[in-house]
Amino acid sequence: MSFQHLLPGNLYYMIELVNIKKSFGDREILKDVTATMESGKVNLIIGASGSGKTVMMKCMVGLMEVDAGHIQYDKQNFTNLDVAGRKELRKQIGMLFQSSALFDSMTVEQNVMFPLDMFSMGTLREKKKRVLECLDRVNLKDAAKKLPAEISGGMKKRVGIARAIVLNPKYLFCDEPNSGLDPQTSLVIDQLIKELTHENNMTTVINTHDMNTVMESGDHIVYMFQGQKQWEGNNKDIIFSKDQKLNDFIFASEFLREAKEMRQMDMFKDKDWREQFKKQAEAGSDEKKAAE
Repeated sequence: MSFQHLLPGNLYYMIELVNIKKSFGDREILKDVTATMESGKVNLIIGASGSGKTVMMKCMVGLMEVDAGHIQYDKQNFTNLDVAGRKELRKQIGMLFQSSALFDSMTVEQNVMFPLDMFSMGTLREKKKRVLECLDRVNLKDAAKKLPAEISGGMKKRVGIARAIVLNPKYLFCDEPNSGLDPQTSLVIDQLIKELTHENNMTTVINTHDMNTVMESGDHIVYMFQGQKQWEGNNKDIIFSKDQKLNDFIFASEFLREAKEMRQMDMFKDKDWREQFKKQAEAGSDEKKAAE
């Protein structure tokens, strides 16, 4: 089978940002940011508009060049790669665009097959089989012959996901995947992305404003504030975080603050979590003493 060399298998792939900086004229957008996007996890980049999260993602995929620092894919320095090297690495990257970015004149099946036509040497039969596998995985096998205008916004997102995973990527980038969707459909998309990430051991990076995504899918979260990494953790850590800027952003409304308190109470009922939280608090105290 021509696609076997693309399968991620049991290997682990991470993306590392090392002291990256980016400016436009006199305006600093990214200020010496160091962060890791962990393999096999849903990594979220969150922050207010203008915090630098979109520029950071564009730098990670090479749509923008960093002014200083570098980005590594599985210890390979992406920043220093030439055009041919970047093209080869991009074959391992899937992209889900905010607007889905489907070709209006192509059927659903043709849209999903597009990356295979661009990068695969497989036969037409092999390509069609892989496309139907991906459409089946996102529950759209019956929509293969439809045009984008004939399907809903949520279905378009799922077509975009199918297209993003058709090459079995090691890395998946999603720009505001829930933009323009109703809450119920957003939950479906979140769950699908999370399942695919864990099933295929991908390093998934999501740029989002959706707080439900943060709380339900955030295996690893980087919070950006005015061009700097303000906080890093997961969706459980975020509930007990003492970072005021993070709390003001995540729990901005009274409703969300009350929801946070309820989640804290639920988590403290879990003995394992109480013990874990105690260890984290003790570790934090030891670090503070060492710093003093």
